[in-house]
Amino acid sequence: MIRKEEPILGTAFNDVLMELHAHVFTGVPGESDPFVMSMLAREYVAYVLSCYYQCEHCRTYHKRAVERERRKSSERDWDWESALVRVTLFLRVSKEDVSDVEWDQWVSAWRSFAGRIHARHSGLACYIAYAIGVARRDEALMDLGFTSIVQVHRTEEEVKSIIRDIDRIVIFMKAATSKNRTDPIILRQLQSRGIVDAS
Repeated sequence: MIRKEEPILGTAFNDVLMELHAHVFTGVPGESDPFVMSMLAREYVAYVLSCYYQCEHCRTYHKRAVERERRKSSERDWDWESALVRVTLFLRVSKEDVSDVEWDQWVSAWRSFAGRIHARHSGLACYIAYAIGVARRDEALMDLGFTSIVQVHRTEEEVKSIIRDIDRIVIFMKAATSKNRTDPIILRQLQSRGIVDAS
């Protein structure tokens, strides 16, 4: 019988997941590529992805991380959480699910809304749009985000590095949210067969 506190995926896999977290957020000295996006921007993107994937565990974790980074950087007051939940809602729309005329209206509304986010944190709206586009393999959304990223970051190296930072966050968050959303279900199933100690 497996004890309840033992990780479902095993200790070695959990260790790799934690190392991946370090590569995406804090960096591993001598191993990680340097970040171009600030820690705060990376945490904002992670927060939206946790909302998008509806993972309460990740949302709580990244909300705390955003608040910590905002305190460190003395960011001006902003109802960031409400704004980023609205970003999540905006980005649930997919071009393939609407008509061309609806898509054109959506793009116009998105650009207006994204401009307000950009005024609070430069580049953030396009980073998030690109991240959601990557997460669901939405080429139209990726194109929209990429166009804006190129406008914010002028050099090829900066653009490449921003895309690398975003892609790493998405890959990590997809794995983490899947794990955190399904662990309680897997645990319950294993407990129902007496495979895991319920105490």
